Formats: sequence, C-alpha cells, structure tokens
Amino acid sequence: MRAGKLLMSLLICLFAQTAKSENAWVTDDESREAFAQIYAGVGKELSDLAFQGRNLFRQSWVIPPASDIDSAGLGPLYNQLSCLACHPKNGRGMPPETPDQMMRSMLVRLSLPGSNEHGGPRPHPVYGDQLNEQGIPGIPGEGRVRVSYQEIVRMLPDGETIHLRRPIYTFTDLQYGPLEPEILYSPRIGPPVFGLGLLEAVSDSAIMQLAERGRQQGVNGRPNWVWDSEKQQKTIGRFGLKANVAKLKQQIAGAFIGDMSITSSLHPIENCSLTQTACQQAPSARQPELDDRQLKAVLTYLRLLQVPAKRAADDSMVQQGERLFVSTGCAACHSPSLQTGDFPEMPALSQQTLHPYTDLLLHDMGEELADDRPDFEASARDWRTPPLWGIGLIKKINGHSTFLHDGRARNKMEAILWHGGEAQFVRTRFEQLPSLERRSIIRFLESL
Repeated sequence: MRAGKLLMSLLICLFAQTAKSENAWVTDDESREAFAQIYAGVGKELSDLAFQGRNLFRQSWVIPPASDIDSAGLGPLYNQLSCLACHPKNGRGMPPETPDQMMRSMLVRLSLPGSNEHGGPRPHPVYGDQLNEQGIPGIPGEGRVRVSYQEIVRMLPDGETIHLRRPIYTFTDLQYGPLEPEILYSPRIGPPVFGLGLLEAVSDSAIMQLAERGRQQGVNGRPNWVWDSEKQQKTIGRFGLKANVAKLKQQIAGAFIGDMSITSSLHPIENCSLTQTACQQAPSARQPELDDRQLKAVLTYLRLLQVPAKRAADDSMVQQGERLFVSTGCAACHSPSLQTGDFPEMPALSQQTLHPYTDLLLHDMGEELADDRPDFEASARDWRTPPLWGIGLIKKINGHSTFLHDGRARNKMEAILWHGGEAQFVRTRFEQLPSLERRSIIRFLESL
C-alpha cells in the first residue's frame, strides 16, 4: 500500500512538473496586449533588461543629430521609425489597402541572380538587399512599390466558390536609377514576434529529427543552412520567412539596419551603396547607434515574450477540427509539439514543451507562392513553415486577417487554398471535405 502511494505521489509530481514545463511560457491573456506578455520566471536583472528592450522595441527613432541621443540614429534611408511599426502590438503586419498607399508593415527584398561570398542572396549594387521607401530630409527614399491584385475564382468540389487575389507589384519613383530586368524581389509582411526565444532554444538535432520524421511520412521538409556571421560558419537557419537567419540576435540586428538604418556591432556601416553619395555623407548619431547593451535588451525582451494559450478546448467543433487537421496531413509540417534543448544563454528556456505548429523547416509551396528569389538553400518556391500559435487572435489584436508571406490571403480559408507544391495533396484533401468539416478546421485554427 505504501509503495502504491509512493508511486502515485511520484506520478503526481511528474505530472505537475510536466504541466509547469508546458504552461510556464503560456499566457491566458486574450486582450489586445496578449502578444506583449513578458515571462516573469527570471530574476530582476533580466526582467529589468527586458523592460528596457520593450521600450527600445516600441520607441520611434529620430534623425541625428538630436538632443535625445538615445533615440537618435534613424536613416539616412529607412522603411519605418520603429520596430513596432512593422510588428504592430508584436503581431502581424499587412499589405497596403490601396495601390497608392505606402507600405507600412511590409517590405520588399531585392537581389540579383547568383550568390554572395557566403552563399546568400547577391545584393543589388545600388539598392542593396531591401528597398527603403523613405529617406531623411535631403536624401530621397529609394522608390515605391505599388500593390494591386488580380482576382481568381476557385470552385471547390461541393460547389462552394472562393475568391482569391494574386498580388501584382510595380516599382515606381525609383530615385537611384532603373532596376535591371533580371531583378529578383520578394515582398515580406512583418510577422509576429512572440515565442521567438522558445523557437531559438529548439536544438539543431531536434530540427534534423523533424526532417527525418517528415521523410518517413513522405514530406520533404529540410533545414536551410545559412551563414552565421558571429560563428563565421554555416549553421541551421530558423528565423525569417525562408529560415535565412541563424540566431535571434542576428535577426534583430539585421532588422535594425535594414528597416531603420540603425547601426550595431553586427552591422557597423550605414546601408548606403557607393553610388548613394548623399546617403554616405549624412551624419550619424554615434557608432554604433544601437550599442551592445541595447541590443541585448531587445534580445532579452523578445526571448521572454510568452505565447497565447489555446482556447475553446471543450468546443466539439474545435475538437473535430483538430482531428481533421491531423488526418488531412496539416500536422505533418505544422508540427503541434516541439521540445527545447539545453539553452545556456537563457536557462529558463531549456527543456520546455511548446506547441507552435511548425517544424522550422523549408517546404516547396508550389509555383503560385514562389517569389523567384533564392535565399541560401531556400529556392524561390521554398518557405519555412510559419508557426500557427496565436493565429486566432490576429484579427482582434491587429484588426485584419491577412496571411501568407505577402498578405494576399484575406482569411485562413484563402491561405489554405494557396498551398501548393508538396502541400498540394493536403490542400486537395481539405477541398474534398464537406463544408462543415472545412469550417471545423478553420474553427480549430481560431482556437490557437
């Protein structure tokens, strides 16, 4: 009897530890601040640093020289004034609502055919690897990108009609010369930024195991081997829409220089090309404009952001949708569960169970979603499986429901119907479901 009680006590203890591991990084907040909740299970020093990082993430940067030196450094060429502008409330950006509207939470990557010395995209010699639409006074922005749409009507097997829209991009007002006919470009919506610390803490070996498990299931996901600028070697990428960045610190520093032209120790030179002489002669606030302490603060903030809890678990339609999500094959790429490994940089992230609905791998999504711009080992048709956690709160928090890398899908149904390539068979299964079962999958996604 005593042995039985002891065994029961151990099981209860293990269950409690597992539950704690699974719930420690989850927030039950469903308000418009749900994506901005900071994990509190760290000491005061890290918590204080995270709040400093939050302020830096939210602040608008100003043009140098300025009296408030801490926020000076914007430009000379840039896309937005703050991180929050592209990741509103830490959530998703959206494409322009009209062809004449500037991109507010969206950007366009640029490159020419070929690769750089590390196997990544080859930057344009004048415009670099990203079009900056804005410039400080006296320095013209590089140009504009107009977005219009072609309507596509798709009839499902049961007669339901879905209207899709295919984006068409036009470069206008180019201030530094025309773009070559062979230019490669890729529109990108600002993605959500919560849960990034957990994804960073998933080990490389776990990602490789996911790739192997996928192959056994007939899925061809693979990691993107990218250049780690700090280690000076190739490693597995996990950040960016094509998994083209290895570490969260590098993703943050890359965004500061690319989107706002804020220099750091990782990117000490302003993003001016040799032919942009006025840009090169513009004053800087200091060097670097984002010092290592500030960079660490933003890194700590993003690592400590919690993820929203799943909702409506007792809803029978949600439960049916979850079963169909698995049986139709969606979960083969949108893996429901991952486990973090040992993460010495922030031990609180170690050995955590998470439910991001991604495998962090590249998948061929077909010609319709191809952007014609390779990125390291990601082809034009390849995209990293995006995490689905929090997807059901996007409309409430960000005021829209546009999805996919370029925001072409106006809702979750459209996003699914754009899947092609190796996801074509899953899309076909989805299309062949009765309407109510399709709706139950959407209902399940709304619960995430």
